[in-house]
Amino acid sequence: MEDFNRIIEALSMRFIRCRHLDILQPVTVTNAYDVENTLLIVGQHSTITLETTGETIHENEMLFIPGGKPCHLTFGIRDRALRIGNEDFIHNQEHFFRKHIPSSELKGNIKVQNYFHINFEAKIFDSVSFFTSLDIPPFTIKGNKKLLHIAKEILQEAERTITGKERVINLLTQWLVVEIIRHLLANNQFVEKLATNNTYFRDPRLIDIFTYIKNNLSGDLSNRVLAKVANVSEDYVGQYFKMLTGINPQDYIEYQRMEKAVNLLRTTKKSIRAISHEVGYKDTAYFCRRFKMMFGIPAGKMRRRESLMNT
Repeated sequence: MEDFNRIIEALSMRFIRCRHLDILQPVTVTNAYDVENTLLIVGQHSTITLETTGETIHENEMLFIPGGKPCHLTFGIRDRALRIGNEDFIHNQEHFFRKHIPSSELKGNIKVQNYFHINFEAKIFDSVSFFTSLDIPPFTIKGNKKLLHIAKEILQEAERTITGKERVINLLTQWLVVEIIRHLLANNQFVEKLATNNTYFRDPRLIDIFTYIKNNLSGDLSNRVLAKVANVSEDYVGQYFKMLTGINPQDYIEYQRMEKAVNLLRTTKKSIRAISHEVGYKDTAYFCRRFKMMFGIPAGKMRRRESLMNT
Protein backbone atom coordinates (compact mmCIF):
# COMPACT_ATOMS: atom_id res chain seq x y z
CA MET A 1 0.00 0.00 0.00
CA GLU A 2 2.79 2.41 0.90
CA ASP A 3 4.42 1.92 -2.50
CA PHE A 4 1.23 2.93 -4.29
CA ASN A 5 0.84 5.96 -2.02
CA ARG A 6 4.36 7.01 -3.01
CA ILE A 7 3.41 6.76 -6.68
CA ILE A 8 0.30 8.90 -6.16
CA GLU A 9 2.24 11.49 -4.16
CA ALA A 10 4.82 11.72 -6.96
CA LEU A 11 2.18 12.35 -9.66
CA SER A 12 1.53 15.78 -11.11
CA MET A 13 -1.96 15.84 -12.59
CA ARG A 14 -3.32 18.43 -15.01
CA PHE A 15 -6.70 18.86 -16.68
CA ILE A 16 -6.41 19.44 -20.45
CA ARG A 17 -9.94 19.60 -21.87
CA CYS A 18 -13.47 18.26 -21.61
CA ARG A 19 -15.93 18.04 -24.50
CA HIS A 20 -19.55 16.94 -24.66
CA LEU A 21 -20.45 15.84 -28.18
CA ASP A 22 -23.47 14.59 -30.12
CA ILE A 23 -22.94 11.78 -32.63
CA LEU A 24 -24.33 12.87 -35.98
CA GLN A 25 -23.14 9.87 -37.99
CA PRO A 26 -21.89 6.53 -36.60
CA VAL A 27 -18.19 6.19 -37.37
CA THR A 28 -15.40 3.69 -36.82
CA VAL A 29 -12.04 5.42 -36.42
CA THR A 30 -9.00 3.23 -37.00
CA ASN A 31 -5.88 4.09 -35.04
CA ALA A 32 -7.58 6.83 -33.04
CA TYR A 33 -4.79 8.53 -31.14
CA ASP A 34 -4.24 11.19 -28.52
CA VAL A 35 -1.06 12.15 -26.73
CA GLU A 36 -2.93 12.71 -23.43
CA ASN A 37 -4.92 10.24 -21.35
CA THR A 38 -8.57 10.09 -22.36
CA LEU A 39 -11.59 9.03 -20.33
CA LEU A 40 -14.66 8.47 -22.53
CA ILE A 41 -18.07 8.51 -20.81
CA VAL A 42 -21.02 7.20 -22.80
CA GLY A 43 -24.18 9.32 -22.70
CA GLN A 44 -27.87 8.62 -23.17
CA HIS A 45 -29.02 6.27 -25.95
CA SER A 46 -25.39 5.75 -26.96
CA THR A 47 -22.75 3.11 -27.43
CA ILE A 48 -19.01 3.16 -28.06
CA THR A 49 -17.24 -0.02 -29.15
CA LEU A 50 -13.59 -0.80 -28.54
CA GLU A 51 -12.98 -2.71 -31.75
CA THR A 52 -9.71 -4.21 -30.51
CA THR A 53 -11.65 -6.42 -28.10
CA GLY A 54 -15.15 -6.11 -29.57
CA GLU A 55 -16.42 -4.82 -26.24
CA THR A 56 -19.34 -2.37 -26.37
CA ILE A 57 -19.63 0.35 -23.73
CA HIS A 58 -23.14 1.55 -22.88
CA GLU A 59 -24.76 4.51 -21.12
CA ASN A 60 -22.89 5.66 -17.99
CA GLU A 61 -20.02 3.26 -18.66
CA MET A 62 -16.49 4.45 -19.36
CA LEU A 63 -13.47 3.68 -21.50
CA PHE A 64 -9.99 4.73 -20.41
CA ILE A 65 -7.32 5.18 -23.10
CA PRO A 66 -3.75 5.80 -21.87
CA GLY A 67 -1.93 8.62 -23.64
CA GLY A 68 -0.13 7.52 -26.77
CA LYS A 69 -2.11 4.29 -27.19
CA PRO A 70 -3.77 4.05 -30.64
CA CYS A 71 -7.00 2.06 -30.79
CA HIS A 72 -9.94 1.36 -33.08
CA LEU A 73 -13.17 2.95 -31.84
CA THR A 74 -16.75 2.92 -33.11
CA PHE A 75 -18.98 5.78 -32.04
CA GLY A 76 -22.66 4.86 -32.37
CA ILE A 77 -24.30 1.84 -34.00
CA ARG A 78 -21.63 -0.47 -35.42
CA ASP A 79 -23.51 -1.79 -38.47
CA ARG A 80 -24.24 1.78 -39.60
CA ALA A 81 -20.74 3.13 -39.02
CA LEU A 82 -18.52 4.53 -41.73
CA ARG A 83 -14.96 3.25 -41.36
CA ILE A 84 -12.22 5.86 -41.76
CA GLY A 85 -8.63 6.44 -40.68
CA ASN A 86 -7.57 8.87 -37.99
CA GLU A 87 -6.26 11.45 -40.45
CA ASP A 88 -9.51 11.54 -42.46
CA PHE A 89 -11.48 11.65 -39.23
CA ILE A 90 -9.62 14.70 -37.94
CA HIS A 91 -10.00 16.45 -41.29
CA ASN A 92 -13.76 15.72 -41.49
CA GLN A 93 -14.83 15.33 -37.87
CA GLU A 94 -17.50 18.01 -38.13
CA HIS A 95 -19.47 15.55 -40.27
CA PHE A 96 -19.61 13.10 -37.37
CA PHE A 97 -19.89 15.22 -34.23
CA ARG A 98 -21.20 18.53 -32.98
CA LYS A 99 -21.32 20.26 -29.62
CA HIS A 100 -23.95 18.61 -27.47
CA ILE A 101 -27.42 20.16 -27.69
CA PRO A 102 -29.73 19.29 -24.74
CA SER A 103 -32.88 17.39 -25.72
CA SER A 104 -34.99 20.24 -24.33
CA GLU A 105 -33.60 22.53 -27.03
CA LEU A 106 -34.36 20.13 -29.90
CA LYS A 107 -37.65 20.15 -31.76
CA GLY A 108 -39.77 17.06 -31.41
CA ASN A 109 -38.97 13.92 -29.46
CA ILE A 110 -35.48 13.50 -30.89
CA LYS A 111 -33.01 11.21 -29.13
CA VAL A 112 -29.46 12.09 -30.11
CA GLN A 113 -26.59 9.81 -29.13
CA ASN A 114 -23.93 11.64 -27.16
CA TYR A 115 -20.83 11.15 -25.05
CA PHE A 116 -18.23 13.27 -23.35
CA HIS A 117 -14.53 12.86 -22.88
CA ILE A 118 -11.95 14.23 -20.47
CA ASN A 119 -8.28 14.60 -21.39
CA PHE A 120 -5.68 14.94 -18.67
CA GLU A 121 -2.02 14.49 -17.82
CA ALA A 122 -0.64 12.36 -14.99
CA LYS A 123 3.15 12.48 -14.82
CA ILE A 124 5.67 11.05 -12.39
CA PHE A 125 7.81 13.90 -11.07
CA ASP A 126 6.24 16.04 -13.81
CA SER A 127 8.37 14.14 -16.35
CA VAL A 128 7.12 10.65 -17.18
CA SER A 129 3.60 9.99 -18.41
CA PHE A 130 2.42 7.55 -15.74
CA PHE A 131 -0.25 5.52 -17.56
CA THR A 132 1.82 5.43 -20.75
CA SER A 133 4.79 4.09 -18.81
CA LEU A 134 2.65 1.18 -17.59
CA ASP A 135 2.27 0.03 -21.20
CA ILE A 136 -1.33 -1.06 -20.62
CA PRO A 137 -4.09 -1.27 -23.25
CA PRO A 138 -7.33 0.75 -23.23
CA PHE A 139 -9.79 -0.73 -20.74
CA THR A 140 -13.44 -0.35 -19.79
CA ILE A 141 -14.71 0.86 -16.43
CA LYS A 142 -18.18 -0.32 -15.47
CA GLY A 143 -20.19 0.00 -12.28
CA ASN A 144 -17.89 2.60 -10.70
CA LYS A 145 -20.41 5.18 -9.50
CA LYS A 146 -17.85 7.34 -7.71
CA LEU A 147 -15.64 7.69 -10.79
CA LEU A 148 -18.68 8.42 -12.94
CA HIS A 149 -19.82 11.08 -10.46
CA ILE A 150 -16.40 12.80 -10.54
CA ALA A 151 -16.35 12.76 -14.35
CA LYS A 152 -19.79 14.35 -14.52
CA GLU A 153 -18.76 16.96 -11.96
CA ILE A 154 -15.81 17.89 -14.19
CA LEU A 155 -18.13 18.21 -17.19
CA GLN A 156 -20.60 20.39 -15.29
CA GLU A 157 -17.85 22.64 -13.97
CA ALA A 158 -16.23 22.92 -17.43
CA GLU A 159 -19.52 24.12 -18.92
CA ARG A 160 -19.98 26.84 -16.30
CA THR A 161 -18.69 30.41 -16.23
CA ILE A 162 -17.92 30.95 -12.58
CA THR A 163 -15.18 32.15 -10.26
CA GLY A 164 -12.64 29.49 -9.34
CA LYS A 165 -13.67 27.15 -12.15
CA GLU A 166 -10.11 26.19 -13.17
CA ARG A 167 -9.06 25.47 -9.59
CA VAL A 168 -12.08 23.26 -8.95
CA ILE A 169 -11.56 21.35 -12.21
CA ASN A 170 -7.93 20.64 -11.40
CA LEU A 171 -8.85 19.41 -7.92
CA LEU A 172 -11.49 17.15 -9.44
CA THR A 173 -8.96 15.90 -12.00
CA GLN A 174 -6.60 14.88 -9.20
CA TRP A 175 -9.44 12.98 -7.57
CA LEU A 176 -10.28 11.39 -10.93
CA VAL A 177 -6.73 10.06 -11.38
CA VAL A 178 -6.62 8.66 -7.84
CA GLU A 179 -9.95 6.89 -8.39
CA ILE A 180 -8.70 5.35 -11.65
CA ILE A 181 -5.70 3.93 -9.78
CA ARG A 182 -7.98 2.72 -6.97
CA HIS A 183 -10.19 1.06 -9.58
CA LEU A 184 -7.20 -0.79 -11.02
CA LEU A 185 -6.11 -1.98 -7.59
CA ALA A 186 -9.63 -2.98 -6.49
CA ASN A 187 -10.11 -5.02 -9.66
CA ASN A 188 -6.57 -6.44 -9.63
CA GLN A 189 -5.87 -4.93 -13.06
CA PHE A 190 -2.26 -4.35 -14.16
CA VAL A 191 -1.09 -4.48 -10.52
CA GLU A 192 2.31 -5.91 -11.49
CA LYS A 193 2.83 -3.04 -13.91
CA LEU A 194 1.81 -0.56 -11.21
CA ALA A 195 4.30 -2.12 -8.83
CA THR A 196 7.04 -2.00 -11.46
CA ASN A 197 6.84 1.80 -11.43
CA ASN A 198 8.54 1.72 -8.05
CA THR A 199 11.77 1.56 -10.02
CA TYR A 200 11.39 5.31 -10.53
CA PHE A 201 11.92 5.82 -6.81
CA ARG A 202 14.86 3.49 -6.27
CA ASP A 203 17.54 5.34 -8.18
CA PRO A 204 17.76 9.16 -8.06
CA ARG A 205 20.01 9.11 -11.13
CA LEU A 206 17.02 8.14 -13.26
CA ILE A 207 15.03 11.09 -11.91
CA ASP A 208 17.98 13.33 -12.77
CA ILE A 209 17.84 12.06 -16.36
CA PHE A 210 14.07 12.63 -16.60
CA THR A 211 14.44 16.16 -15.25
CA TYR A 212 17.34 16.99 -17.56
CA ILE A 213 15.46 15.74 -20.62
CA LYS A 214 12.36 17.74 -19.70
CA ASN A 215 14.38 20.95 -19.30
CA ASN A 216 16.55 20.50 -22.40
CA LEU A 217 14.32 19.16 -25.16
CA SER A 218 15.73 21.64 -27.66
CA GLY A 219 19.33 20.72 -26.91
CA ASP A 220 21.75 17.83 -27.18
CA LEU A 221 20.26 14.73 -25.53
CA SER A 222 22.68 12.13 -26.83
CA ASN A 223 23.64 9.15 -24.72
CA ARG A 224 26.96 10.88 -24.10
CA VAL A 225 25.17 13.80 -22.42
CA LEU A 226 22.79 11.56 -20.47
CA ALA A 227 25.71 9.48 -19.23
CA LYS A 228 27.25 12.60 -17.68
CA VAL A 229 23.95 13.53 -16.04
CA ALA A 230 23.60 10.07 -14.46
CA ASN A 231 27.33 9.68 -13.80
CA VAL A 232 27.52 6.36 -15.64
CA SER A 233 29.45 5.34 -18.74
CA GLU A 234 28.20 6.22 -22.20
CA ASP A 235 28.20 2.55 -23.16
CA TYR A 236 26.04 1.65 -20.15
CA VAL A 237 23.52 4.52 -19.99
CA GLY A 238 21.20 3.08 -22.67
CA GLN A 239 21.11 -0.32 -20.99
CA TYR A 240 20.64 1.31 -17.58
CA PHE A 241 17.73 3.46 -18.76
CA LYS A 242 15.98 0.59 -20.51
CA MET A 243 16.47 -1.73 -17.55
CA LEU A 244 14.53 0.66 -15.28
CA THR A 245 11.93 2.00 -17.73
CA GLY A 246 11.51 -0.68 -20.38
CA ILE A 247 12.30 1.67 -23.27
CA ASN A 248 15.42 3.07 -24.93
CA PRO A 249 16.35 6.62 -23.88
CA GLN A 250 16.22 7.97 -27.44
CA ASP A 251 12.73 6.53 -27.96
CA TYR A 252 11.64 8.19 -24.72
CA ILE A 253 13.21 11.50 -25.79
CA GLU A 254 11.44 11.43 -29.15
CA TYR A 255 8.08 10.83 -27.46
CA GLN A 256 8.71 13.74 -25.06
CA ARG A 257 9.64 16.00 -27.96
CA MET A 258 6.56 15.04 -29.94
CA GLU A 259 4.34 15.45 -26.89
CA LYS A 260 5.61 19.00 -26.45
CA ALA A 261 5.16 19.64 -30.19
CA VAL A 262 1.51 18.58 -29.96
CA ASN A 263 0.99 20.91 -27.01
CA LEU A 264 2.54 23.82 -28.92
CA LEU A 265 0.43 23.08 -32.00
CA ARG A 266 -2.70 23.14 -29.86
CA THR A 267 -1.94 26.16 -27.70
CA THR A 268 0.14 28.52 -29.86
CA LYS A 269 0.20 29.96 -33.36
CA LYS A 270 3.90 29.27 -33.82
CA SER A 271 4.97 27.97 -37.20
CA ILE A 272 5.76 24.31 -37.63
CA ARG A 273 9.35 25.28 -38.36
CA ALA A 274 9.61 27.21 -35.08
CA ILE A 275 8.01 24.35 -33.16
CA SER A 276 10.31 21.74 -34.69
CA HIS A 277 13.34 23.79 -33.62
CA GLU A 278 11.92 24.37 -30.14
CA VAL A 279 11.55 20.64 -29.54
CA GLY A 280 15.02 19.78 -30.78
CA TYR A 281 14.72 19.11 -34.54
CA LYS A 282 17.00 21.23 -36.71
CA ASP A 283 15.56 19.68 -39.89
CA THR A 284 11.87 20.62 -40.16
CA ALA A 285 11.22 18.14 -42.96
CA TYR A 286 12.58 15.31 -40.81
CA PHE A 287 10.44 16.48 -37.89
CA CYS A 288 7.35 16.41 -40.12
CA ARG A 289 8.13 12.88 -41.31
CA ARG A 290 8.63 11.63 -37.76
CA PHE A 291 5.50 13.43 -36.57
CA LYS A 292 3.31 11.79 -39.19
CA MET A 293 4.91 8.40 -38.56
CA MET A 294 4.12 8.68 -34.84
CA PHE A 295 0.64 10.23 -34.97
CA GLY A 296 -0.59 9.16 -38.40
CA ILE A 297 -1.36 12.72 -39.49
CA PRO A 298 0.69 15.74 -40.63
CA ALA A 299 1.60 18.26 -37.96
CA GLY A 300 -0.47 20.97 -39.65
CA LYS A 301 -3.65 18.93 -39.35
CA MET A 302 -3.21 18.38 -35.63
CA ARG A 303 -4.48 21.91 -35.07
CA ARG A 304 -7.84 20.94 -36.59
CA ARG A 305 -8.49 18.72 -33.58
CA GLU A 306 -8.83 21.86 -31.48
CA SER A 307 -11.05 23.72 -33.94
CA LEU A 308 -13.94 21.24 -34.10
CA MET A 309 -16.07 22.26 -31.15
CA ASN A 310 -14.49 25.58 -30.29
CA THR A 311 -16.44 27.51 -32.92
